[in-house]
Order: sequence, then C-alpha cells, then structure tokens
Amino acid sequence: MFGDNASKAVNGHDVFQAIADPTRRGLLRLLVDQEMPVNAISRHFPMTRTAVSKHLRILAEAGLVKDRKVGRETRYRLDADPLRELKHWLAFYERFWDNKLDALKRYVEADASEDGASAE
Repeated sequence: MFGDNASKAVNGHDVFQAIADPTRRGLLRLLVDQEMPVNAISRHFPMTRTAVSKHLRILAEAGLVKDRKVGRETRYRLDADPLRELKHWLAFYERFWDNKLDALKRYVEADASEDGASAE
C-alpha cells in the first residue's frame, strides 16, 4: 500500500517516526494556527530551546514543519500535507476498529436484552 520511499524523508525521518514522540505532537498542535519563532515555542515546553530545536528539526526532516527566516529569527509553521499519508494508512485499519466496535455493540445489546428478559 505504501512504499518505503513514500514515507521516508530525505534525512531518514518519516511521518510515523516524527509523530511518535508526544513532544513533537505537541509542537504540531501549537503550530496549527500560527507561525512561531523557536523562542516563543520553547515557552510552551519544559525543556531547553536546544531540545525544542532538535524536535523541530526532526519534524522538518519529515516535511511536517517548514521554516523561514525573518530577519535574524527563524519562524516555524505546520505543513500538514505529509499527514495525508498517515490518514490513508489509518483509514485502511478503521474497518478493523469498526468491526470490533460493531461486535461490542451487539454483545452489549444482547447482554442487556438478556438481563431484561431475566428480570421479568
């Protein structure tokens, strides 16, 4: 369904690796609506600016974050296009979740109707 080349970025980080870390997912959420410099981003996380920069670099290598220079400052913004790959990958597996949820619903409803019948 997905070739290795589709998910691999130039520097070896893919979308799946990039979003595996909760800090990086937090960075993406933070950058959804606005472009921000690393100093402003760092205020939202209990780590050094250097650590935040490393996370941003991994996100950039996966294509999830774009940066641009504004004077002496580098600003970061979300590029959600690579998340489509993740969406397509998850969509394939939704049918298994849906089947399990349908089976659970049938089980619960059957159990509830049996309880109602035994109460009479």
